[in-house]
Amino acid sequence: MLTPKYPRPDTAPAATIPATEVPAPAPTVPAPAAPLASRPAVQLTPGSALALAAGGGAVVLVVGAVLVSMLLAVAITGVSVALVAVVLRLLLKDLAQQR
Repeated sequence: MLTPKYPRPDTAPAATIPATEVPAPAPTVPAPAAPLASRPAVQLTPGSALALAAGGGAVVLVVGAVLVSMLLAVAITGVSVALVAVVLRLLLKDLAQQR
């Protein structure tokens, strides 16, 4: 039941490839290098430069807001845990004094 089942070996007769004489390859001459196409440089118009600056500023503001909100969440969680620890300590102290 747990033994592997292997497929049957292929029963087709092995094809034999007749040996033929391979001609020697002709000497190759390297092709001349193509001249580099001159690409025009990117030119920024005043409008596109302004849009690029505004987009970069927006990205900085969004990333800053996300980081500040994460820092605020961590700070609020830390304060909450500290308050719970103080309350629990006071409750345990009162419980110990009553006995």
